[in-house]
Amino acid sequence: MHYLDPVLIIKTVGLIGIFAIVFAESGLFFGFFFPGDSLLFTAGLFSHAGFFNLEILIIGCIIAAILGDSVGYFTGSKMGPKIFKKENSLLFKKKYLLDAQEFYVKYGKKTIVLARFIPFVRTFAPIVAGVGKMSYKTFISYNIISGIIWPLSMISLGYFVGSLFPQ
Repeated sequence: MHYLDPVLIIKTVGLIGIFAIVFAESGLFFGFFFPGDSLLFTAGLFSHAGFFNLEILIIGCIIAAILGDSVGYFTGSKMGPKIFKKENSLLFKKKYLLDAQEFYVKYGKKTIVLARFIPFVRTFAPIVAGVGKMSYKTFISYNIISGIIWPLSMISLGYFVGSLFPQ
């Protein structure tokens, strides 16, 4: 998919576009197809080459990731009760939602952190946390932790690789 090439995206949309993509991929239902990890890594490379201020890039991506996950959580929490009213539908089965609730009670904290590093899962984990009625206090705590670690590590890795190969 040529149009999802991280270098092309960065050159076309700049910092605001990077922030928007990180936000969308982190919690909007349609964001699963964005190239989050490779985009952040490539943005780190570009930052080392002088295209972006590293601090602004990192802080903006952290904010976008945390806000995106929060929107995903609230979307899920608003959809959840409506879905739970139906016993079964074409797309959703009540049993799956009950299983999701149970899963988030047991593994929710780990899931919120680890999901940041797994494409596709990254988009749906906060939505499912909301549907599964994970406590928002717990969710936001781990959302902030993972929202700092993910962009910081991906961008820093790209920046470091850029320092090894400056040309």
